[in-house]
Amino acid sequence: MSAKAHFTPRFFRFLKELKANNRRDWFIANKQRYEADVRDPMLNFIADFAPRLRAISRHYLADPRPMGGSMFRIYRDMRFSPDKSPYKTNVGAHFTHGTSKDVHSPGYYLHLAADEVFVASGVWRPDSQTAAKIRDAIVARPKNWTRAISGRPFRAKCELDGDRLQRPPAGYSPDHPLIEELKRKDFIASATLTQADACSPRFLDQFVAICEVSAPLMRFLTTALELPW
Repeated sequence: MSAKAHFTPRFFRFLKELKANNRRDWFIANKQRYEADVRDPMLNFIADFAPRLRAISRHYLADPRPMGGSMFRIYRDMRFSPDKSPYKTNVGAHFTHGTSKDVHSPGYYLHLAADEVFVASGVWRPDSQTAAKIRDAIVARPKNWTRAISGRPFRAKCELDGDRLQRPPAGYSPDHPLIEELKRKDFIASATLTQADACSPRFLDQFVAICEVSAPLMRFLTTALELPW
């Protein structure tokens, strides 16, 4: 089967216009464009990624349902935000472990916006208990962690990202050789791409390749949280 482009410039044009017209009346008037140019292409991408993801780990899911699946809703949660813009100006998809759909659990993430395209893998903003499990796993298996984040294929496509604590976390020696790793608040790797990449017929292959080189990191984090890989 020949490669196909899932996303087109129309996808990003809609998001750019939405950013300039982030109002309910504008969105309703352009909802058919959203569905045809944005929602459906992302759902098709998710569906085509599903068998490729199963080849990486059969425990991670790509769910193409329009509601409750891998694609994040376009509607913003404005309850606790001073920004009352009703719509997100990016489209995201999160591919999580079958036992958890928490955005803070291990997962692969695709982010598409008019001014930003990136892929992320790992655990973002874990709660204290989850972070402790990951740090304990780094202490128990330091060579495994180092291999997961230092392989040549991984470093060629990704870089470790996220925030760190200013001080060593409680309960861990400041002299530990991996103390800078233990100070991480996020355990994620990211790869920055472009609109041209996203509109290419080879984008799915490019996305899969990034997920594949991130698999050792994902395996480490998944097993650290006592989940099957």
